[in-house]
Amino acid sequence: MRITGDELEGKAQLDNFIDPKQPYPVIATKSKQMTTGIDAQTCHLIVLDQRIQSLTEFKQIIGRGTRLRTDYEKYFFTILDFRKATELFADPDWDGPELQDEEFDPDLNHVNEDADEVFDPDVIDEILVDPDPIVDKSFGDEPERRKYTKSGVTFSVLRERVEYYDKDGKLVTESLHDHTRRTVNQEFTSLDDFVKRWGKSERKQAIVDELLEKGVLLEVLEDNVSQDLDAFDLICHVAFGQPPLTRRERADNVRKRDVFARYGETARAVLEALLDKYADQGSHAIEDVAVLKVDPIAQLGTTTELVKSFGGTSLYTEAVKALQAELYRHAS
Repeated sequence: MRITGDELEGKAQLDNFIDPKQPYPVIATKSKQMTTGIDAQTCHLIVLDQRIQSLTEFKQIIGRGTRLRTDYEKYFFTILDFRKATELFADPDWDGPELQDEEFDPDLNHVNEDADEVFDPDVIDEILVDPDPIVDKSFGDEPERRKYTKSGVTFSVLRERVEYYDKDGKLVTESLHDHTRRTVNQEFTSLDDFVKRWGKSERKQAIVDELLEKGVLLEVLEDNVSQDLDAFDLICHVAFGQPPLTRRERADNVRKRDVFARYGETARAVLEALLDKYADQGSHAIEDVAVLKVDPIAQLGTTTELVKSFGGTSLYTEAVKALQAELYRHAS
């Protein structure tokens, strides 16, 4: 429904559009009326198809989507921006001047005594996420785009832009892939340099943590590329354009080489279980000896018994390092 100032028929439907109990109209095309005075609490989608120069006007428009209506499952809203209007999110005046109550004491627990209950950030009943993320499952130069069908029309997302804050609190508007590639290339001069550092590191997680400090969000990349990849393959693929192997493929390759023959029966069973643990969770899951206390490995024996099957703690540690070396063998 076109709802503008000079459309009497459209203006008559404005209240129905705002009222979540009314079945129609569902989509309203408007010009300036979304800036003020429209309390559309169940607005799920705002489409911007004109350049917006005013920060105040932009805030007013975006504010139409920020209402929460949990009774109608309205927990978030989406912005489709065709004119780069959302670049205003990076405006230094977006948050305005810092305000501070002179009587505010950060050491005191400030609670609204009139409220029925107190919000406890450590108690969260449910975490709500976007139920339909865009996932690139192709690994190739030309990703296979995910198809969507609405009202008999099939379409796909040609391009998306992710905005997030880096470690210095600066809004980053470049794509997550480009940001990751640039940051990793600043830390490692080449693929060979990265592979050598990864191979020599006794704790692979230390490299992941180091990159996280630089603003490389591997968990977010997993959602956009594949959750079946090790951090190693994820970095090699995104930053250096290498075709990746899944964790399961790397584990199976180690089994094919039959590298456990020199160990006793119990030790071989432990290494097989560690391979399964790696395939499910990644290299960080097998670096700590505490993994021996976790099922199904714990069912093979006590930690002392399992370590003893390798000949002691030092030999167990060497066996795990050898296992990791086999996982990333021929990586470069």
